[in-house]
Amino acid sequence: MRILGIDCGTERTGYGVVDSDGHTHKLVISGVIKTSAKSPLEQRLVIIGSEIRSVLALYQPQAAAVEDLFYAANVKSVLKLAHVRGVALLLLAEAGLDVVAYSPAEVKMAVVGYGRAEKGQVQLMVRSLLKLDAVIESEDASDAVAVAICHAAHAARHSPVRVGASS
Repeated sequence: MRILGIDCGTERTGYGVVDSDGHTHKLVISGVIKTSAKSPLEQRLVIIGSEIRSVLALYQPQAAAVEDLFYAANVKSVLKLAHVRGVALLLLAEAGLDVVAYSPAEVKMAVVGYGRAEKGQVQLMVRSLLKLDAVIESEDASDAVAVAICHAAHAARHSPVRVGASS
């Protein structure tokens, strides 16, 4: 299954596409959509939306997962992040994908085995799970790939086991 993972951010939105059978994962692409903090939010949303559309068209994922919103002291930041997440959810739904959201702790637990892992630990485990020569440099892209891996593992655990054809 080809899975798109997205780690939403107003200045840096990470994305990662992974091919996975639930146990073995292969990186297809990862990257970061960068916007300027000086630009109005609506212009930043257009850029993020356009880039997500491109990723969807080029890599045609069969499933998508996003990182859930986390609670922060700065309400304005959370609201801006929610706008980015809304754009992503809209585009994924328009593409006909089932979308699942995972909390940061769920993603870390699935990838590292510890829900309070640091970003560097996530990067190292993503590298290990994908058998890459080096870590994915951007923490945002690495987090997005981790979201995709989390979904692959979750889907594998919850898919029905087929024993054989019925007569």
